[in-house]
Amino acid sequence: MQADSLLNIAFAQIAPVWLNKLATIDKVIAAIESAAKLDAHLVAFGESLLPGYPFWLSVTNGSEFESKVQKEIHAHYVRNAISVEGGDLATICETCKQNNIAAYIGTIEKASNRGGKSLYCSMVYIDAKGIIGSVHRKLMPTYEERLTWSPGDGNGLRVHPLGAFTVGGLNCWENWMPLPRAALYGQGEDLHVAIWPGSERNTQDITRFIAKEARSYVMSVSGLMRKEDFPEDTPNLELILEKPQDFYASGGSCIAAPDGSWIIEPLNGEEAVMVATIDHNRVLEERQNFDPSGHYSRPDVTHLSVNRKRQATVSFSDD
Repeated sequence: MQADSLLNIAFAQIAPVWLNKLATIDKVIAAIESAAKLDAHLVAFGESLLPGYPFWLSVTNGSEFESKVQKEIHAHYVRNAISVEGGDLATICETCKQNNIAAYIGTIEKASNRGGKSLYCSMVYIDAKGIIGSVHRKLMPTYEERLTWSPGDGNGLRVHPLGAFTVGGLNCWENWMPLPRAALYGQGEDLHVAIWPGSERNTQDITRFIAKEARSYVMSVSGLMRKEDFPEDTPNLELILEKPQDFYASGGSCIAAPDGSWIIEPLNGEEAVMVATIDHNRVLEERQNFDPSGHYSRPDVTHLSVNRKRQATVSFSDD
């Protein structure tokens, strides 16, 4: 085992201060600092953690057209969404820089190049210098998510160097999409970060499956959401909690090795920052007999084309 082949990776399984951007940023910063104290080089957070997953949709008839309830909650969501260009992640970036740690953070983004009012489920990578390396907008929101999130684009299908590793990631059910996975594999990804709103049913199978398919390390990171995590000032809270559940998201964060074996099994029902040391040599060993984008690929037969242009409604030509 060579020291330069090792990397410490952490998942931060935490609950947001739901739909409260500033308070949730404080929790994220505290978790980054905790991971850094554990000597982590990378820490990742669950899907849409900042400022929270749209749990109201399935319990308040989210598809009702012209509903005052839905409009009020959505407006509250937009107000607390993240503007990357507006500097909403500046304090998080500075925390990464001060602690020399990279981060993947699941956000709800209000994109300035799409008018700043529609929402995107975005996975943001910040490097250890505090620089934002990519903002991946979820390609296809799942089921009821489409009532509040907009479809993204391929601009964020990018990987990043991290020690001996090449890291990339996808949001939630995107991880079931073969071609986006292949787009990351083809760029050399050997550490895959899958982020989820939170449930072991999502993470227990696919985490190990992707590890075996890619011969890569896979870290699945989930959020946590309990009935007590809904702030009292949430619009229409009485409707959201009319039939309260103990857990709206119960975690399930875990890490698998390139042979599909567990490094950390799914963690349920509690907030935690957990760290594991991974060894790049294990990737090289498992790629000996299978490499999905290398010696076991046939680009003369099947070839993937990826559009990574950032999509915008308007382009301007100024004098």
